[in-house]
Amino acid sequence: MMFDRKKSPRSSRLASLVAVTAVVSMALTACGGSGTPASSGEAAGGDATITFIPKQLNNPYTDVVLAGGKKGAKEAGFSSSNVVGPLEASASSQVSFINAETQAGTNVIVIAANDPDAVCTALGEARSAGAKIVAFDSDTKPECRDVFISQVVAKDVALIQTKLISEQIGGSGEIAILSATANATNQNEWIKFMEEELKSNPAYKDIKLVAKVYGDDNDTKSFQEAQGLMQAHPNLKGIISPTTVGIAATARYLSTSAYKGKVALTGLGLPNEMRPFVKDGTVKEFALWDPAQLGYVASFAGKALKDGKITGKAGDTFTAGELGERKVQDGGLVIVGPPTVFNAANIDKYNF
Repeated sequence: MMFDRKKSPRSSRLASLVAVTAVVSMALTACGGSGTPASSGEAAGGDATITFIPKQLNNPYTDVVLAGGKKGAKEAGFSSSNVVGPLEASASSQVSFINAETQAGTNVIVIAANDPDAVCTALGEARSAGAKIVAFDSDTKPECRDVFISQVVAKDVALIQTKLISEQIGGSGEIAILSATANATNQNEWIKFMEEELKSNPAYKDIKLVAKVYGDDNDTKSFQEAQGLMQAHPNLKGIISPTTVGIAATARYLSTSAYKGKVALTGLGLPNEMRPFVKDGTVKEFALWDPAQLGYVASFAGKALKDGKITGKAGDTFTAGELGERKVQDGGLVIVGPPTVFNAANIDKYNF
């Protein structure tokens, strides 16, 4: 059975727009039964409910992840699946949404943490109220959730990006990193491994990391940070942007600048967003996994936790629908799958 990588129109996923302490939240329509909207925790007979809290809404990467989550929630047997969250990816912006789900009695909360510490108190209260907590994409502190669904092994993500930038700049020169938020767990772990690899691997001895900047997963700010990098480092030969918003914004800047073809760009991007920049030669290669699978596996993990089939300890196993069996590793870690490298030869084969 083929896994659907196509992104659903946003209008089919967002059912309501509600102002909450000046932050917007959006909810998915119910996945099961009649198809009528259901708020968190409201299901006939106390059926299983799941809510996703991404780092921010209206993010193209997040949209794909949540589409996979909705698909997985329906197949796993949840009576309703909702999405709530902030429009800005700040450290504490998710807390009010966690508190609201706790009050609503939501069975499973799936969260991509903007900050590993800021959400912990609220998640602790949710767990005390009976909710199961699945972190995905960007982890909380391990003690604040039951399992963490990771795209791939973090070090592998770092190594592939380091390898790609080295190949594209000929193994020497100045490079910079344009990341998401300064507190993003996944971004910081990847960057840590990149820095270690650059220092320890003799193949990279002539590569110098001269700057790390943060676009906060905001298109405009990321574009401006890319401009700033070139102004501050005129000898820059390459940029790594391990964030889909950042790499697309940087590619847009480079594509119409004097640096096109002179400054290499790689990182983590969505094929549909990066396709024009690969076609016009701005970007040679970049990487990513299938984001929809991340949400899909998270839903099945949440249902297995809710049903008592797993507890999050190492060695637990559960079936993630058409993606098959997944095993919980040390620290409650569940790996989805390896990254794919995209280039002009294969990018048209992908649609997400």
